[in-house]
Amino acid sequence: AGDHQPMKPTDPHHLESFPTLTAFRLAFQPGGSLHLWCPPFGSGVTTTTGNNDLAAALQCSGFSNEKFAVQFAQFAQNSFYSVADDLSYFLETFLCFCLSDISSQVTIATKTFLRYEQLMVLLDSIRKFYSTIKVIVADDNFEPEHITGENIQHYIMPPAQGWFAGRNLAVSQVTTKYFLWVDDDFLFTEKTKIEKLVEVMEAVPELDVVGGSLKENQFYFSLIYEEGEETEGGCLYRKSNKKLHSVPGYPQCFLASGVVNFFLARTDAVQRVGFDPKLQRIAHSEFFMDGLGYLLVATCGDVSIDHQHVARSAHYRKFRKPTKDDSEFKLQLHFFKNHLKCIKYG
Repeated sequence: AGDHQPMKPTDPHHLESFPTLTAFRLAFQPGGSLHLWCPPFGSGVTTTTGNNDLAAALQCSGFSNEKFAVQFAQFAQNSFYSVADDLSYFLETFLCFCLSDISSQVTIATKTFLRYEQLMVLLDSIRKFYSTIKVIVADDNFEPEHITGENIQHYIMPPAQGWFAGRNLAVSQVTTKYFLWVDDDFLFTEKTKIEKLVEVMEAVPELDVVGGSLKENQFYFSLIYEEGEETEGGCLYRKSNKKLHSVPGYPQCFLASGVVNFFLARTDAVQRVGFDPKLQRIAHSEFFMDGLGYLLVATCGDVSIDHQHVARSAHYRKFRKPTKDDSEFKLQLHFFKNHLKCIKYG
């Protein structure tokens, strides 16, 4: 395999020269429009990483935002030798550079109602950190406004269809492996690192939903089902701030039954459970109740999003506040759909 010392994965600034390798260079600007070309060994396929991912990877590796050259190693086609010993450190060296573009893996989804001003602030904050990621907006306003922008999909609904109907519409249009759910009055910050949530989901493929923090508060809860008689059903207990054991390899994350309205989810898993459109105003925990036994949920405290400080209009509060009929209907739905005789919140 040649007489050489292995490359050090912890030092990506320099690559050794190999007698049996040919090399070429590619110069680019991290903040520019170019993508890093990273050819996987043994195929003619190329993968790219977008500017946001690349800049983050370079920053953690010690690079500045200045123009620099990267040397790639490519195996010569007519070399007859075993590369098994070289392959491990070859892959480790390029791991930092061969990140997948986050925009190809994640779509951001939200629903808006009577809060266009807050929605535009949210979209501006998203573009500050993720310039090309697709955003899907479900809109059931009485007087829809036109929302423009690159990679923004705006879906107009009949007026006041409700919270879960909008979620269903938005998630039904997601074509990426994951989607990130946010409310229309949230605000992306330096701590809103989608990549960290994706890393957890990729490392633990059993997980279906991973939540973050809203202004440093995780708002997680656990659901405990107590089986009852066959004729009358059981009881479901929602325990706020009740966590289960930590996620292996990620001590900042632990299992729960439900999380805040800021979460990354596997698209196919959530589409199978769905959001009950009968629930228009009182609806959040109910999604996780419907997903109990079908979705594995976790919460991670190191990824957070902010909340816009804006007073709610009287018109908005009229729809926001549930009526007595809304509350009673929700309980009836639980009792008949989920075969429950009682639900207790704590």
